[in-house]
Amino acid sequence: MRYLPKSPAERERMLAEIGTASIDDLFAVIPPEYRLARDLEVPRQQAESEIVEYFRAAGAKNSTSYASFLGAGAYRHYRPVIIDALVQRGEFLTSYTPYQAEITQGTLQAIFEFQTMIAELTGMDVANASMYDGSTGAAEAVLMAMRVTGRHKAVVAATVHPEYREVLHTYLQHREMPTALVGYDAKTGRLDLAALEAAVTEETAAVLVQSPNFFGVIEDIPAMAAIAHTRGALLVVSIAEAVSLGVVRPPVEADIVSMEAQSFGVALSYGGPFCGVIAAKEQYVRQMPGRLAGQTVDGNGNRGFVLTLATREQHIRREKATSNICTNQALVALMATIFLSVYGQEGIRELAEHNLAKADYAAKTLGAQPGAKLLFTGAPRFHEFVLQTEEAPAAWSQRLLGEKIVGGVELSRWYPELKNATLWCATEVVTREQIDTAARTLAAKPVEA
Repeated sequence: MRYLPKSPAERERMLAEIGTASIDDLFAVIPPEYRLARDLEVPRQQAESEIVEYFRAAGAKNSTSYASFLGAGAYRHYRPVIIDALVQRGEFLTSYTPYQAEITQGTLQAIFEFQTMIAELTGMDVANASMYDGSTGAAEAVLMAMRVTGRHKAVVAATVHPEYREVLHTYLQHREMPTALVGYDAKTGRLDLAALEAAVTEETAAVLVQSPNFFGVIEDIPAMAAIAHTRGALLVVSIAEAVSLGVVRPPVEADIVSMEAQSFGVALSYGGPFCGVIAAKEQYVRQMPGRLAGQTVDGNGNRGFVLTLATREQHIRREKATSNICTNQALVALMATIFLSVYGQEGIRELAEHNLAKADYAAKTLGAQPGAKLLFTGAPRFHEFVLQTEEAPAAWSQRLLGEKIVGGVELSRWYPELKNATLWCATEVVTREQIDTAARTLAAKPVEA
């Protein structure tokens, strides 16, 4: 009765009300071959204490003792314990969209601080109060560029995260907004600038690129901006790894920046929630989706905060809508705000340098093993790199798992030309010993059957 609130008598009354004698009669329209004529094969009912113990045992299998070299848009960084302590305060945890400024000053100020720090990091004039994630943020940025320019075509770099590109396709496929895909240089892993120049036309609204790109390579943003702007298109730069901005020059030549801020104190949590961001030049602010918090003064001259330009992030009239975003991501943005406040400018730079050094050591160590080589060495990179092996990744990954190490992401699922190539990531939580163990295991010959 705890989970099935309708009693047998209540069910009988419901069946009688609709003129059906039994549950079987209710489902008689379903052909017999599609009906289950036996009880479900589920374990017996358990007491609450038994259920708790079951999930404790299951959770223990997800041991944090595994070293992970996974990245590809979702990054493991250390989360200061103060983040959870603050975001679980009732004032933040239970608050909804802060329409009433007089009772939500704390939430509005937190949003304003988040926007300010994101604008400083990205080199843009204004930032919104977070999107769903980096993928939807990139798609919304392209739509924003289309509204600004009045054009309806986009050029997308093949070095943009493949799943980001899939989300963009979902957004555009029924809107008669075609996209052109531009390939990459096989030596550097950077976008092919000659191909980009050929693809951008007078009908192009947006050029979508990513830096560091999906291979971990830093793109030539000034050159891309020059190509886009020559044809009147806007340059949209997607950043999947926010920590990179601690050492990588911000894409100030861009018109719109879409960023995933998950690395700033947001736990991976099996895929979400994440923290997408859109930042842009000030002249485009009225076409920016999502929520904006602004600073003002009250009748007594005291500083205060309000939602500005629009009181809500979704619009009632479809023709006025800038987005389909209609949720409150402020709690996740607050995590990033606390993270950035704890680390500060110098701390973020030191964190990025730590990541850079770890990845450089990992790349050199793994790339030096027999049968392995680094790809895309002709351009600077951040904390991800592509490793190609003579042995199939499925074989050596099992050996790594035996050492409690999760290896890189196989790239052939998205890039068939990159056979036996994997994308590796080394952040500050990966130790030198784990890198050395991964290298030894990778080089070990398979045991003969």
